Amino acid sequence: MPDYSQQLSRYMPTTAAPVISQWIIDSNCQFRISKSRASKLGDYRPPHGGHGHRISVNHNLNSYAFLITTVHEFAHLKTWNNYKNKVRPHGKEWKSHFKQLMQPFIKTGIFPVDIETALARYMDNPAASSCTDLNLFRVLKRYNLQTDDTQSVEQLPEDTIFTLKNGRVFQKKEKIRKRYRCIELKTRRIYLFSPIAEVIILESPNNSVI
Repeated sequence: MPDYSQQLSRYMPTTAAPVISQWIIDSNCQFRISKSRASKLGDYRPPHGGHGHRISVNHNLNSYAFLITTVHEFAHLKTWNNYKNKVRPHGKEWKSHFKQLMQPFIKTGIFPVDIETALARYMDNPAASSCTDLNLFRVLKRYNLQTDDTQSVEQLPEDTIFTLKNGRVFQKKEKIRKRYRCIELKTRRIYLFSPIAEVIILESPNNSVI
């Protein structure tokens, strides 16, 4: 039987890796470590077109954020297995599964005290993403290892021009529900960014000519 614990322990707390490895095996899920994506931290795709369950999680998350995001996506998988597409993506069924799946990690003390406290509050009513809970987001960010000059999209004033690490340039616009509308300057296409997306400022709104 395959064991993905060693590979997973590079991205999440070591004691959590065997549990997630078993989830992958039991669900016959294709689990992928993804490149950094500005628009999301993780993704779940249900079986379709000959593919089974597929989950991807961004490689650049700190170990605690990686684990929480992984549990978030497996809650989607479990919800789909039980209800298919007959319920809301982040409805009461998903919330129930997320809480259930997170319990073993909380009980074993994997998380530092500050994260555990913020996570307990978040789990009273978990949302579509941990980044929508500003308290949990800020606590998780304390454990980021990156040392560059990136900032999260939510910290930027409206009309700030910023770039991603792949060189694409955007201008931040208004908040739409839980995400921010941003315009790619080269194509003028609209993209919705997660508040937690890390970007590099090119020009502040006071100097913008857009």
